[in-house]
Amino acid sequence: MSIFRTLLAGGIIASVSTVSAMTAAQADTWRYAFEEAMDEVQGKYAQKFKEEIEANSDHEIQLFPYGTLGESADIMEQAQAGILQFVDQSPGFTGALIPEAQVFFVPYLLPDDEEQLFEFFRTSKAVNEMFPELYAKQGLELLTMFPEGEVGITTKEPVNAPEDFDQVKVRVMTNPLLVESYKAFGATPTPLPWGEVYGALQTGIIQGQENPTFYILSNKLYEVSDYLTYIGHNNFTTAVMANQDFYAGLSDADKEVVQNATDAAFEYILEYQKGQTAEAIEGIKAAKPDYTITVLSDEQRQPFRDAAGQVEEAFIGMTGDSGKALLEQFKADLEAVK
Repeated sequence: MSIFRTLLAGGIIASVSTVSAMTAAQADTWRYAFEEAMDEVQGKYAQKFKEEIEANSDHEIQLFPYGTLGESADIMEQAQAGILQFVDQSPGFTGALIPEAQVFFVPYLLPDDEEQLFEFFRTSKAVNEMFPELYAKQGLELLTMFPEGEVGITTKEPVNAPEDFDQVKVRVMTNPLLVESYKAFGATPTPLPWGEVYGALQTGIIQGQENPTFYILSNKLYEVSDYLTYIGHNNFTTAVMANQDFYAGLSDADKEVVQNATDAAFEYILEYQKGQTAEAIEGIKAAKPDYTITVLSDEQRQPFRDAAGQVEEAFIGMTGDSGKALLEQFKADLEAVK
């Protein structure tokens, strides 16, 4: 079925591309898929990237938002196969492919302070030097990583302590460390493809899920939950990649165009996000006035923080010496921006 979807996607792309018979490196039209809608964070980044590429070269970028070419696993497969030239995918979905990428799901590792967070992504040696080597082993050229917003948890019942998660099935991405995180928090983690989440919440198959606030608003997840809680455990991260063979085949001039577009879109998306969470909260309140939104105090968060230690140990167990070295550099980079 996976191969069928890839072939089908290839057929769809070929039918809309006037240059499908050309090799990827020669193509005037480059294809870029991502995991969100056009008006969400990944879509806004992609549109800015497209704008910069097309303003500074003769190339065209075709954008494929979520659902156009299948689920997250499908677009990654297509990027590795060279059907897509660019793909934006969260480390949450690449955790099985690149176990070290799960470091972004160690709870309470990333800073709460927005400016510190942004500077970390700009300057981190782990992100900008170590991760590209790991992605390269999977045939991917890592162009950038950026945060998308603080993660909130939607549930049917209030969650103020780990014991409130008892018997609560929380949807998680297909990411082993995220599963360990919610086990540590006391919940029952339930991996599901995104396309199944709303219906599963509606029917009670699951009782909770996590996402940045803008995504909770745009996908109307408040309709199938009654509580939104911030335990302060994470900020959603995503990664923009190119097919490595395609990128290697570019001229130096085209590589410069891609890098400049990457940098411009990166700074644009950080600025775009400022105030986004507060705006999304107001949008949720307007849509459902009786919805309960809670930010746990430092004291309330401490039991969740205490559980984070065992998740960090699980990460090292999954990734060995390479993961341990990455985590140490990660922490050093975070300390440098405080």
